[in-house]
Amino acid sequence: MSQFDEIINREGTRALKLEYRERLFGKDDVIPLWVADMDFAAPPAVREALSKRMEHPIFGYTNRPDAFFKSIMGWLKRRFDWEVDQGWIEFSPGVVPNLGLAVQAFTQPGEGVIIQPPVYPPFFGVVRDFNREVVENPLKETDEGYVMDFEHFEKVCSVPQNKLFLLCHPHNPVGRVWTPEELLRMGDICRRNKVTIISDEIHADLVLFGHQHRPLATISPEIADITVTCMAPSKTFNLAGLSTSYMIASNPELLKAMRGQVLGYHLHMGNTFGALALEAAYNASEDWLEDLKTYLEGNYHLVLEYLEKYLPEVKVPRLEATYLLWMDFRAWGMNQNELKSFMAQKAGLGLNDGNTFGREGRGFMRMNLASPRSVIAEAMQRIVDARNKN
Repeated sequence: MSQFDEIINREGTRALKLEYRERLFGKDDVIPLWVADMDFAAPPAVREALSKRMEHPIFGYTNRPDAFFKSIMGWLKRRFDWEVDQGWIEFSPGVVPNLGLAVQAFTQPGEGVIIQPPVYPPFFGVVRDFNREVVENPLKETDEGYVMDFEHFEKVCSVPQNKLFLLCHPHNPVGRVWTPEELLRMGDICRRNKVTIISDEIHADLVLFGHQHRPLATISPEIADITVTCMAPSKTFNLAGLSTSYMIASNPELLKAMRGQVLGYHLHMGNTFGALALEAAYNASEDWLEDLKTYLEGNYHLVLEYLEKYLPEVKVPRLEATYLLWMDFRAWGMNQNELKSFMAQKAGLGLNDGNTFGREGRGFMRMNLASPRSVIAEAMQRIVDARNKN
């Protein structure tokens, strides 16, 4: 039995994915496979580090010593062969806050920010919330999966008022790991057109089936010079509630602009537990991560087996990274409200509405695979049973 087979009761822990069921799905007994955290225990090293710190009764302001930064630098070197200077790193409470800070740091109201839908819903929000213009460069569906529309990307980047590009890498929800060739072409277009890139690489550690993640800033020094990379241990080790993230920029002007936002909003303090968890995760939890990735691959194969056997008309793109599955139900001919109602009311599942990822998400739902295999099997059986009754 795998450690990830254990079903852990999260009731009473203020878990968002449970507390919001009634509000989002109209009932509180759906299987919650929506918000992107995992139903797995954090690595033992993380729990041990936090438990030890809890023995001291004072939880006042603390700093982040060299050990915090060395943990990040060591992780990036081991996992991605990326040599990062400590002076390139700045703390932040989360990757999504980083996106909002970047929009304010590098654009003015009314200017354009480029995104690639279907994409994680906050990519829209952080642009509109600060009165910037959302500029869409939709991904293209092909028989081989989703790809970037480079011709259109060149067109929108060439518009002088479009100053910033928010890259999702690996991509949520379509699960692509962008190749070095794709990243080079995309980065060169931005460089030629003086478009700054914010690369959201929060899923970088969760590459599956032998794929390799290349941080955008490692593609070339010229691309690194226009890039701010945003990372965190939160998705990797199930630490989202500890609000510890960081950004990396080798260009001192870009880092200064982002650091100014962090300091301006007084976000630089963080919390004691988040920093300790990051250090324990990066320094002592790599074996745990490899076991997790193998387990997620098994969950993905389980879903494919159900679809091939019972619902061959439902399609999913090849999953290269993340634990988020982009499920295409367009063959059912339902409108989006009908599809949402079917999943919640008839199948008893809480999934993400594809429409929130952009108009390209109509007919889709996103499923979180990071739950015990028995839960994923139950979810798939519910879809099959409900479809047979419909």
